[in-house]
Amino acid sequence: MQYLHNLSMDLYLFRDLLRLSQTGNFSQAAQLCNLSQSAFSRRIRSLEAWVGVTLVDRSRQPVRLTPAGLQMLEAGTQALDRVEHERSQLLEAQSLPDKYVVTFGAQHSIGWRFYPTWLQSFEETYGPILSRLRADDLPNCLRDLQNGDVDFVIAYESAHVRYCDTGRRMARSNALPLETLKIGQDTLIPVSKPTPDGAPLFDLNSGLLELPFLRFGDEAPIGQHLGSLFEQEKIQERLRVVYENAMAGALRIRARDGMGVAWLPETLVAQDIRSGALVQTGRPEWSVPLEITLFRNDKHTNRLTRSIWSFLETRNPIM
Repeated sequence: MQYLHNLSMDLYLFRDLLRLSQTGNFSQAAQLCNLSQSAFSRRIRSLEAWVGVTLVDRSRQPVRLTPAGLQMLEAGTQALDRVEHERSQLLEAQSLPDKYVVTFGAQHSIGWRFYPTWLQSFEETYGPILSRLRADDLPNCLRDLQNGDVDFVIAYESAHVRYCDTGRRMARSNALPLETLKIGQDTLIPVSKPTPDGAPLFDLNSGLLELPFLRFGDEAPIGQHLGSLFEQEKIQERLRVVYENAMAGALRIRARDGMGVAWLPETLVAQDIRSGALVQTGRPEWSVPLEITLFRNDKHTNRLTRSIWSFLETRNPIM
């Protein structure tokens, strides 16, 4: 089988990478996947060839994933879970053709942590719905909402950055009313890998004039929430950018590897903080409260989406 040519159709290669990460041994991982060791090794090398970088450090035993391997494993398993979820939703929708599938658009970091928990809580009170998630950059989500390709969009807002204003400007240009509801909250907190004694490896409270900074790229709207804080506290003058990425998950991996300090959603790093993989750094006031906002385009609604909105509006009044 030409795995390299067919990789776009074989997301299960990431499941193989997960087994290797769990066992640290090619032979054991191959057994778990019901493959010969040679066939399993070929699959891993095909994945590395497709990515274009080494994903597995084979120089030690047990083998370990490289930083690139950890990043691709997280992205790949999430993609695989999403595909399998979509497949089950489509099969269910096909067996119930009269049922409408509600589509949510969300920023990537919201899709990873907040959305699954929120959806479960919502369904426990409202009742089960058929749904799917499109995780994308916020401008694309708002465009899809404007075009009626998604029913709702979930995004971060803060006291200084209101993306609903951007959405309303888009809507007004086409006479499309946009409405918002607050459905949750989060906080951008500065985190660092800890030292052996549990202190931040990169301490924002220290007198160091230059600290390595893991920065959201300009294309990531979530990074805009830090602008006012950095300007008021003159923090950015003490930071030297060593890595940029639009994905919060990629910054999280670099922070855990000890490459620098990053401001990340608390829900994303809560488990890392509990396990000791990361520690909060800096002063408490250097955290940025976030609101998690649900958008809808009032021109593109139906009986089910209006019912969902009314239900949430009763329990989540705009604040």
